[in-house]
Amino acid sequence: MKYLIVLAAVFAINLLPAFGPPTWAVLVVAHWQWALSPVALVALGAVGAASGRYLLAIAARSLRERFPARYRANLASVEARLAQRRGRIAALFGLFVLSPLPSAQMFLGAGLLDLRIGLLIGAFMLGRIVTYSLYLGAAVAADHTFHSVLDQAWGSTWSVVLQLALVVAVAALPALPWSRWLARSRD
Repeated sequence: MKYLIVLAAVFAINLLPAFGPPTWAVLVVAHWQWALSPVALVALGAVGAASGRYLLAIAARSLRERFPARYRANLASVEARLAQRRGRIAALFGLFVLSPLPSAQMFLGAGLLDLRIGLLIGAFMLGRIVTYSLYLGAAVAADHTFHSVLDQAWGSTWSVVLQLALVVAVAALPALPWSRWLARSRD
């Protein structure tokens, strides 16, 4: 059941056109919270992310006809330019595998440009399998190394007192006489 919850959450996050949490973070938290298999999380994460991004691209494609004529003309000219050379398609494939750019915007663009989304989804899944494996591998290593230390630190009395002191200090900052102190520093 927990695996289905993770899959649904990843799918829903990847339907968002912007401002969603990173999928790798959801997978890491799921691993830490529920001790789920990292291999299964990578597979579910890649499938859920790709499915969500596919539907996002299809939704963007369906909105294309609602754009003004000059926007559609601009999109058609970009499509024609991309189709001129095969090297550009290969570069686009590489972009979807290794891109540091947000994938939501890339899939919105792919949908608007009427590109072959299946090829891009394959590249996206390949890239996500690699990155999710790296993130979850680091999470597993950190879990083994720091788990007992973090459990002791977060639950200790000193940790709670320190957090409360920091909250009080931040709340007190606006009440401090900043203008007087800043006037002295200018003299």
